[in-house]
Amino acid sequence: MSVEASLPVFTVTEISLTLKRFIEQTFERVRVRGEISGLKRAASGHLYFALKDQDSVLDAVCWRPAAQRFKAALDNGLEVIVTGRLTSYPARSRYQILVDAIELAGAGALLKLLEDRRRKLEAEGLFAAERKRPIPYLPDVIGVVTSPTGAVIKDILHRLADRFPRHVLLWPVAVQGQGAAEQIAAAIEGFNRLPAGGAVPRPDVLIVARGGGSLEDLWAFNEEITVRAAAGSAIPLIAAVGHETDTTLIDFAADLRAPTPTAAAELAVPVRAELIARVLGLASRQISAFSRTLEERRTRLTAAARGLPQPVRLLALARQRLDDWSERFDNALTVGLQARQQRLQQAVARLVSPAERIARDRERLANAARGLDRALEQILKDRRSRLQQAGAVLASCSYERVLERGFALVLDRSGHALASVASLTPGLAVRLRLHDGEAGARIEDKPTPKDGREPPDEAQPARPAARRGSARGKPPGDQGSLF
Repeated sequence: MSVEASLPVFTVTEISLTLKRFIEQTFERVRVRGEISGLKRAASGHLYFALKDQDSVLDAVCWRPAAQRFKAALDNGLEVIVTGRLTSYPARSRYQILVDAIELAGAGALLKLLEDRRRKLEAEGLFAAERKRPIPYLPDVIGVVTSPTGAVIKDILHRLADRFPRHVLLWPVAVQGQGAAEQIAAAIEGFNRLPAGGAVPRPDVLIVARGGGSLEDLWAFNEEITVRAAAGSAIPLIAAVGHETDTTLIDFAADLRAPTPTAAAELAVPVRAELIARVLGLASRQISAFSRTLEERRTRLTAAARGLPQPVRLLALARQRLDDWSERFDNALTVGLQARQQRLQQAVARLVSPAERIARDRERLANAARGLDRALEQILKDRRSRLQQAGAVLASCSYERVLERGFALVLDRSGHALASVASLTPGLAVRLRLHDGEAGARIEDKPTPKDGREPPDEAQPARPAARRGSARGKPPGDQGSLF
């Protein structure tokens, strides 16, 4: 018989139970330090999570009594020290620790970063309650920022269809990984940039949503760019990130936090059936109240009518007084008409004939017209005198008046005035402009300045001769220049 054939044969359950007893006896009471990951809270109140470090993972279970003793809120990424005993779960052939006590061991790197960022943004006032706006009771258009392929958008649409169907605009974004935060922020800002009444309707409320996950999975909603975009949104915003126990910084910046994406849809719209029932109930109550009020008024009126005296007795005195006042009224009417006729005759006597009033008004109008004509004639006379004086002054300043006194203007061939003997050289052709025309001339002698000094040998080169008749061709009224 072989050695293998002599070995005992165990069932799977026997092996599992043997290992379970060995682990429990060997590690009866231990303390383990690690970071919480994959935290789940069952409906019974028990906690299921994993403790992990850089290289390994250990499953953990915390029953409800122990979980209730731990006052701090547990979350993924939180570093803790747990106390308990090791055991195994034979149904899955996995070992785990049954936790009796939990204590904080210090925040992990992500949690520390998250807390520092939360304090910074809170100090800036981004989480202030006065910044938050109310959510519209029944929005016409709802903008949703989430992944187009996940179950989140389906849950939201399904819940809206059940409660109160609305027009939904989806802005597809990545909700996890590289660039997700930038896409989410761009989607929020893009919805806010939509003009009211444009081709694409502007949402009345925004829902930023994604399903649950670990702290790392939800990190895009903790990024500063995402939080600032949510806080700066002019459209009221509902944050629905993760499950009820998940908390991200966008929850603090949003106008309203929903525990789940489905709850966000419930917060965005009322239940149509309940709303209809409420309206019908209010209408019924209004009709009932009106009927009761009408019946009460009818009863009070009937009771009051019983206490009233007989109408005949009331009318007898009133009829007598009416006859008395009718007689007095007839007398007063006659006297009043006579007095008014007398005052009318006196007023007619004081009235002026319309023809006389028209004649007086026509005379006043004629006098005013004559006065206006005289005033206009005097104004025109004054303006004409001032214009003539200005023309005389302007004419006296013209260089042509200087030429009439016997002076001449010396021009070179280009028509430019020569104002100095330094620009003259023997043989230079010039033109003389007198008051009644022009004539050509040529310099014969060497010019001599007033101070008797000889002019420089190298005279300034003469400019090209001007076209004949250039001065005569100027338009009338152009005074020209003396130099």
